[in-house]
Amino acid sequence: MVEIDFTNKEALVEAFETEQKCIDHLEALRWNGNIISPFDPTSRVYFCSKNTYKCRNSGKYFNVKTGTLFHNTKIELQKWFVAIWIVSAQNKKINSVALGHELGITQKSAWYMIKRIKHYIQTKSNTFEKKKNMPLKTKIKVSSKIAAIEVIEEKDKLPLLQWLQLLKK
Repeated sequence: MVEIDFTNKEALVEAFETEQKCIDHLEALRWNGNIISPFDPTSRVYFCSKNTYKCRNSGKYFNVKTGTLFHNTKIELQKWFVAIWIVSAQNKKINSVALGHELGITQKSAWYMIKRIKHYIQTKSNTFEKKKNMPLKTKIKVSSKIAAIEVIEEKDKLPLLQWLQLLKK
């Protein structure tokens, strides 16, 4: 796992030269050597070819990007990492035209990336603020209903959010 405080885009690109290095980094962040199925956390997981896994209980295939902001995207992870760094370093004030030019992708793809990154960051910050600002009675009622859902989401998203904050420094 790479723990470098990136000061420029070139250092980030150099640290994550290949798609496989990006995948390995995400796997270390998300699972830390203990692969867990996003469909059934209690299920046994089988390794398949090309960095894919199979959940025994559900029979579904997944990879490290499943259920994250990188889910179902054709854009290389290296470009995603650079986009995350740019959006967090610019304090979310970059437009899709500029990001597209910077990454060498279309404006439409850049807009999609910015939208996903901002939504992901906003969702996590709103979740923490809502929990912090809730009265005690409401906290007890709500936590009993959605605790199981949040545990699954937190496992997937918290390491990625911490990684996003690491890049922002």
